[in-house]
Amino acid sequence: MRGGESFSSEKVKLLAAVLLLQLCYAGYNIAAKVALDKGIGQFVFPVYTNVIGFLLLAPFAYFLEKEVRPSLSLSLLFQFFLLASFGITIAQVCLLIGLCYVPTTYAVAIQNLCPALTFAMAAALGLEQVHIAKRYGLAKVLGTVTSIGGATVVTLYKGHPLLPHPLSTNVLATPIISNSILHWTLGCASILGSCTIWSAWIVLQVPVVKKYPAKLSFSAFICFFGFLQCLVVACISETDSEKWKVHSVEQLCTILYSGLVVSGVAIALLIWCIDKGGPLFTAVFGPVQIVAVAIVSVLIFDDQLYLGGVVGSIIIVFGLYLVLWGKNEEKVSNQDMNQGLQSHLLQIDPCE
Repeated sequence: MRGGESFSSEKVKLLAAVLLLQLCYAGYNIAAKVALDKGIGQFVFPVYTNVIGFLLLAPFAYFLEKEVRPSLSLSLLFQFFLLASFGITIAQVCLLIGLCYVPTTYAVAIQNLCPALTFAMAAALGLEQVHIAKRYGLAKVLGTVTSIGGATVVTLYKGHPLLPHPLSTNVLATPIISNSILHWTLGCASILGSCTIWSAWIVLQVPVVKKYPAKLSFSAFICFFGFLQCLVVACISETDSEKWKVHSVEQLCTILYSGLVVSGVAIALLIWCIDKGGPLFTAVFGPVQIVAVAIVSVLIFDDQLYLGGVVGSIIIVFGLYLVLWGKNEEKVSNQDMNQGLQSHLLQIDPCE
């Protein structure tokens, strides 16, 4: 009984952690949008957030993981560097470019493609079983294809606006740089690129975390290398000194939130969730972001809802839950198979 209660408690902790993680990332999308609208450079923003995240994590990692931290090698440092380039530098820069052209609500909607991409990459690397002949395997494959189709709809079909007029006159509300189809497509493509890289980052973490289980130290290294890489990119791309300055309280608050909560706490939480629940389970709760960001974006940023975005988002979520259903059915099937095998072994007479 105690074993069952412990298992249930672990599942509740994991579920709470994943939901909190999604809310953290929802807040990041909103915070990044505010910072960009207020004039901070899109390549400068991740420099500030990642150095704050590193400064937050480094002391905890040093003191709390003295006994469990493995020794470093050049190979491990190189893997940390590559993971930082995927999950921090490229993914964040692509996302911030996309937020300049696409409303926050649709940026988050497109990001729900991540679970399908994560499943496809995990399956390709042998971290996730497909079993196409079984219905749960077929559901995961169909869900992946459906999610990709939904993301394609969001990217290529903008559609008519669904709201007759802005709902707010808040000072944070600012227009998108351009409503042209070209800029819409560019923004969506940038966010799709961010999703692809981020999904690869989640999958590639799995073998590295097994070799280096000190999760806080792992997170601190990721933030440190991400900071260095983003600094190089920003120094090359942002020559205007005004883009480096913090001009308002809103900018300062968004930088602190993104650095402390997202680059600091959320990265450590993400690595813990991947270790406990696997890459696919960690990625499937993306629709929580849609709800949180959609409410804030429409009420505060005056983001418009477009038909193509809504239809595409529904398709993405439907595909997402096909993958989730297939994953759950696979787990039940494996449990039944293991119980049947154990029962068969117990019936075997050891004297025979």
